[in-house]
Amino acid sequence: MTTTTLTTRVAIIGAGPAGLLLANRLRVAGIDSIVIDARTRDQVEQTIRAGILEQGTVELLDEIAGSRARTVGHRHEGIELRFAGAGHRIDFDALVGRAVWLYPQHEVLRDLIAEALDAGQDLQFGVTAVEVEGAASDRPAVIAQTAEGEQLEIRAEFVVGADGSRSIARPVVTGSHGGYFREYPFAWFGILTEAPPSAPELIYSNSPDGFALISQRSADIQRMYFQCAPDADPAAFTEAQLWDELQKRVPGTTLKEGPIFQRDVLRFRSFVAYELRKGRVAIIGDAAHTVPPTGAKGMNLAAADVLVLERALRALLLENDERLIDAFAETALRRIWKAQHFSWWMTSMLHVQANSAGAGADASDFDRMRQLGELRSVVESEAGSRYLAEAYTGWPLG
Repeated sequence: MTTTTLTTRVAIIGAGPAGLLLANRLRVAGIDSIVIDARTRDQVEQTIRAGILEQGTVELLDEIAGSRARTVGHRHEGIELRFAGAGHRIDFDALVGRAVWLYPQHEVLRDLIAEALDAGQDLQFGVTAVEVEGAASDRPAVIAQTAEGEQLEIRAEFVVGADGSRSIARPVVTGSHGGYFREYPFAWFGILTEAPPSAPELIYSNSPDGFALISQRSADIQRMYFQCAPDADPAAFTEAQLWDELQKRVPGTTLKEGPIFQRDVLRFRSFVAYELRKGRVAIIGDAAHTVPPTGAKGMNLAAADVLVLERALRALLLENDERLIDAFAETALRRIWKAQHFSWWMTSMLHVQANSAGAGADASDFDRMRQLGELRSVVESEAGSRYLAEAYTGWPLG
């Protein structure tokens, strides 16, 4: 079978937010790239994911032609922490002068894909990366296969793995060393429902029965979650049982119910790769790290990775300056570990301590009272509330 060889300056594996945003910023700087993804365009654009964007992420997206983050997305200037039957608003704008935007990831991807294709970006769907070779050379390559079985070799000056938690590029960078990993003994049971919003902003609720998050997607589609066992069966609950479970987790708030048209279980994991770069190959986004969703950091952390790597690649490829690429991992990891801590802190503060079955059997009376003390320390202290607001809306990207 013949192999088609393509050449470019940067080969990017993965057409998620990290890969597409990086391609955009490199193209603006005059650096060509090829982006491949094993999925079809429809699969990329229709996979519904979380959608809280930090202010810095929105500012990056403002530079993308046709981005709808500000025009279609909803600006949120705070969240509600609910515990002991009462709600406490964390006012982001008053505390740190910043906000977040509710704009789902699949909408971000639609904007990025449309912009890329309009600009003539070489963006290939249905192309599966099989291997990355030559990391130590100045011409690494991605070996790939099209949906029709054609063999491709993409020869580049640099390869970026932005291909998610099952990254084909990650083993090239980390070898057999892997990374730091933690799995949590609980998960989120998520639903999508046709209903109006139950509250103007997101509610993070701690209750003796476990955590719940009352989130939004649009004026008539809402996303809600409650703490469950990792092996919970999405089909095991009736709609009435799901609403009862959610409602008892947010005492003091009456949820607006509607038909439930999607349900799933989201497991909780934290991961940071030991290495983010080897030679002329680097990993970013979920290929490099994952966080629990409690802190709303996943896509935002990927955007921060992009900014650091883009600056390093501009220096390397346009000025033959290796200093920033040599510092890439150290620079990116400072923010990654801050985000890991924040996500872990929000998760541990809001969820009932659970055993391996996800039940609250490991939570003693002391654990419960200590947790309530921690929550009160946050909402009754301007300094505590300011830290939450600063971390949730995002540290400066510059």
